[in-house]
Amino acid sequence: MNAHNKPKVAIGQAGGPTSVVNASLVGFLEEARDHFRVFGIVNALQGLVEDWLVEVDDQVYGKIREYFRIPGSVLGSGRRHMAPGDFAAAVDHLRKRDIHHLVLIGGNGTMYACRQMELAAQAAGYDLTVIGIPKTVDNDLLETDHTPGYGSAARYVAASVRDIGEDLKAMQNFETVRIIETMGRNVGWLAASSLLLKEAEHHPPHFVYVPERPLVLDRFLGDVERAVSRFGYAMVVISEGVRDLSGQVLSRIALNRDANSTVLGGASKYLANQVARHLNLPVRAELLGMNQRCFAAMASAADRMEAELLGREAVRLLRRGESGVMLTLVRDEASGAAGLPFRVGSCPLERVAGKERPLPDDVLNEDGTQASAAFKAWLRQLAGDDLKAYPGWSFMPGRVGGRGGVRRI
Repeated sequence: MNAHNKPKVAIGQAGGPTSVVNASLVGFLEEARDHFRVFGIVNALQGLVEDWLVEVDDQVYGKIREYFRIPGSVLGSGRRHMAPGDFAAAVDHLRKRDIHHLVLIGGNGTMYACRQMELAAQAAGYDLTVIGIPKTVDNDLLETDHTPGYGSAARYVAASVRDIGEDLKAMQNFETVRIIETMGRNVGWLAASSLLLKEAEHHPPHFVYVPERPLVLDRFLGDVERAVSRFGYAMVVISEGVRDLSGQVLSRIALNRDANSTVLGGASKYLANQVARHLNLPVRAELLGMNQRCFAAMASAADRMEAELLGREAVRLLRRGESGVMLTLVRDEASGAAGLPFRVGSCPLERVAGKERPLPDDVLNEDGTQASAAFKAWLRQLAGDDLKAYPGWSFMPGRVGGRGGVRRI
């Protein structure tokens, strides 16, 4: 087929990037270029509204292909609050270019945008096929077993907490408490992943706090005090979105921001101040920061494979004439794709648009010191089974009944 006779498709990457989101884009392009004229949307929703698209010819494709293993979003991403009329304007821009297919890679907000684009096109009488490819480190999309991006972020969190724990253990005569803050505005999937390599009670983290359960300050302080008494130090992991009993987000308390603020981060510092004030212990707060979603050296091979696979599957949906759906990953131990225990499915956009999937209550035990065996086995498939716990030997005398010498704590 002559290139100019091919149907046109626009694709964009929206929201916070992951270390494997470019694999979805490359997979899509490799599958689509024989069947479609492809246009990349620069800066996602902003590019749709401002008509900032670039045709992916051979030269552009060659440049994008180099980003297969590179984090970030090569087309540009960002977040945009869509004002009234923005979706209609975006449809008008697509109409002017005669683009009848739209694919967006992103999370629940992006799936909401996909749904609104579909509705805006219907209202304008314009034939537009819309497909969503899931992506988010938060793992908070409904209808899919997990989302590309989470496995790599979870891998980074688990390894980082393990290693920071060894550092703290070595420095416990100088520092006693560390509070590690992960991403997770409303859900605790990433914080829970910090328990992947915990094989014994003394292994860090000693406690995990997630947004799905209120953090009671007195209980938190008691947990820290008990861990220090038993192990000589305390390692705590919290989600950035942890809340108190009233539902107030601790990050917003720490940053003095109202409930409309979209910026979180700082709950760890707030809690560290409480530890210093009430327990008089040396304490450090640490944000794991953007490395959770962009540290390519810790990307999961399975995660990247699934991201690429979903990109390719989006093209197959387009060619079959499907629209108004998000691709999903469905657990299938017997006939999973590419040797993985999952197969590709799809669900209507309205089931996922703007909705969130909380961490199930049975993932963490009641006191937040352990994750279930089922959760760990599941997470191993996503993050990789090559990560190992450390032995746990210590030469420190300890706080309770220690007499020095070599001991295993």
